[in-house]
Amino acid sequence: MTSFDLAARHAPAPRFVTRHLRFADISYALRRGVDDFWAMPSHLVFLGLLYPIAGLIIGMVSAGQNAFWLLYPLLSGFLLIGPFAAIGLYEISRQRERGDTPTWKAAFSVVHAPNIGSILALGGLLAVLFIAWLTAAHLMYMAFFGEAPAKSYSQFFGQILGSPEGLQLIIAGNFVGLLFAIVALALSVFSFPLMLDREVGLNVALRTSLRVVRQNPFMVALWGAMVGLLLFAGMAAALMGLAVVMPVLAHATWHFYRRAIGPPLA
Repeated sequence: MTSFDLAARHAPAPRFVTRHLRFADISYALRRGVDDFWAMPSHLVFLGLLYPIAGLIIGMVSAGQNAFWLLYPLLSGFLLIGPFAAIGLYEISRQRERGDTPTWKAAFSVVHAPNIGSILALGGLLAVLFIAWLTAAHLMYMAFFGEAPAKSYSQFFGQILGSPEGLQLIIAGNFVGLLFAIVALALSVFSFPLMLDREVGLNVALRTSLRVVRQNPFMVALWGAMVGLLLFAGMAAALMGLAVVMPVLAHATWHFYRRAIGPPLA
């Protein structure tokens, strides 16, 4: 039966061991992420290419609608919805951890997970955050350049890089985007792997993820900063770098979850 436990009806709700994280845990998670990637590179590159293709489509859509100012918010939205988009890759890491030899089909087997309802609910919450971020970015751009919106990419970059208003928009936009990213990270970084790994509802997963974040604010912030920098590096390489960066980070996130959350408390 699909688990969709927003209200934590089970009494008592399970409580999991949460550990204190160290630099060594981030290093370990990254090494394991690379190992998982190289174990099945053809399958993972195939899946990773979906994200560069999506990014290119985003660019064409923003240009076609003369909404050039939404290109950066759309691309940076990978940070908000990435944990949900990567859940199939978590499953591949989970199966390899058990000693199985997964195929690319394993990435799609999550649709049969007992907790798929809760997983989709959290994905919907991240989608709401993504839409809210796009709305905020649009409003900020209009606040600075509402009377003269850009009609081309060259005009847009001229506005952003060649005017005081553009500098103010860069600072304000990145600050607001950071706030959205912090919320998304705290809610989802451990919740998706936990719901995939254990038959728990969304309420338990969110509480557990937030508890780990409260116990390890610096290490989780460092993890989020590293993820953000690597994703932007992948985007800078004509978006094609995401075909490697995205799978590696997804697999590393699974192993980071393993370092952070242990078995249920008795």
